Amino acid sequence: MSKKRREIPVFDQPIIETHCHLDYLTDRPLEETLEQAKGVNIEKVITIAVSPDNLARVRELSQVAPWVYGTQGIHPHDAESYSDDVEAEIRAHARDEKIVAVGEIGLDYFYDNADRDVQREVFRRQLQIACDTDRPVVIHSREADEDTIEILGEFETTLKRRGVIHSFTSGPGLARYALDQGWCLGFNGITTFNKAENVRDIVRMAPIEQILLETDSPFLTPVPYRGKENAPFYLPFVAEKIAEVKELPLDEVIGKTYANSLRTFFPGE
Repeated sequence: MSKKRREIPVFDQPIIETHCHLDYLTDRPLEETLEQAKGVNIEKVITIAVSPDNLARVRELSQVAPWVYGTQGIHPHDAESYSDDVEAEIRAHARDEKIVAVGEIGLDYFYDNADRDVQREVFRRQLQIACDTDRPVVIHSREADEDTIEILGEFETTLKRRGVIHSFTSGPGLARYALDQGWCLGFNGITTFNKAENVRDIVRMAPIEQILLETDSPFLTPVPYRGKENAPFYLPFVAEKIAEVKELPLDEVIGKTYANSLRTFFPGE
């Protein structure tokens, strides 16, 4: 007989979900997902664009509640579908009131779903959009540490807002570069996985002032709910694990990561 899963903890302090894909969730109605997120004191949710097909959908989702926000950008998997028209759409909406970043953009040499030269070109073009619109960036980097460092280096003086390397699973070299340059690192349910000591090592390395919490739902569901579709309301488990790994009081982790999220995406608050 299977053990009963532990209830999702509810903290007194609010949390910000900095990276999820609300349009990919299928297990329950969106209203129910958001209601459950509110129930565990998630104050804001950022849903992330990844392809030309969901740019408009993310903008629609950013309007479903005052506390839901979005991004605009093309994931490296879809780099070959990038075009001048797609770029024009991202530029046109990057500064919308409910759009808080350019992303999810970057490089993915693990799946190699798009030609690497194309990925690099599209990454650069979208970093330029962030420079031109004064928006932070949400970066995806997998098995591409050296090229990610090289390309970000080209924008060190022009990309004022920086942003986050989300779902950080890269090596210490990219972590050190990003941290030194003022980027945040985003951590999610991977931190709870048994075989993710390499990720926990980066959590230990990163100052709490540069860590963001995310779920990347519907992917990467944290222990003890692995096997179920991930959702923003599982974010408290990530906060707990960060506190455990960094040997910090939970309320400090929640407070600092909340402040980091505001600084990165909501600087006016």
